[in-house]
Amino acid sequence: MGLEENLKSMNINEEENNNPNAKDEEVEELEEGEIAGEEDDAASLKKAAVEQTHPLEHSWTFWFDNPQAKSKQSTWGSSMRPIYTFSTIEQFWSLYNNIHHPSKLAVGADFHCFKHKIEPKWEDPVCANGGKWTMTFQKGKSDTSWLYTLLALIGEQFEYGDEICGAVVSVRGKQERIALWTKNAANETAQTSIGKQWKELLDYNETIGFIFHDDAKKLDRGAKNRYTV
Repeated sequence: MGLEENLKSMNINEEENNNPNAKDEEVEELEEGEIAGEEDDAASLKKAAVEQTHPLEHSWTFWFDNPQAKSKQSTWGSSMRPIYTFSTIEQFWSLYNNIHHPSKLAVGADFHCFKHKIEPKWEDPVCANGGKWTMTFQKGKSDTSWLYTLLALIGEQFEYGDEICGAVVSVRGKQERIALWTKNAANETAQTSIGKQWKELLDYNETIGFIFHDDAKKLDRGAKNRYTV
């Protein structure tokens, strides 16, 4: 199944999740045409419809780095906190529909979505030898791209999905950035594939670059792109 088909499927699930009466209405239609003695069967159908969920291949955790707490901490990442771990499409939409989107976050905030048990830090063993692709957006213009990035992650849309660690949206004074973190920076074939697929998914026309975490740790803002697409 292609990217568009998968996203359409997940958006259908969003509509179901946002309309809790949808499944009830389906069951009620069954009940209207039932015959005597089928009350128990209708009740069972209704219960099954309510309890149906759609598990994800991986569990994912939202993390938030509070900009107000950052100024009080001396160690990078010490103000970062896990918010919630989800493992079904329904849980994802319940969370997404009740949290601030990037355009509503305070300047300085970083909001992450990483595979469960992977911390969004260079020091994490899974991330240590990795790197990141980064896209930049005008202030207040990253909401849709952030959503589509999340759907691509949890919907396992990338050919080299095992290379994916997670993504982070960073809100700054003049712009917003979305970065996609991966595991093995030296695997150029995998990283290039991920970068191209990500651009295609978001219909992003600017050139994006990939920076090794090792370079970022040593050179900070002086780190150069190792790959571009």
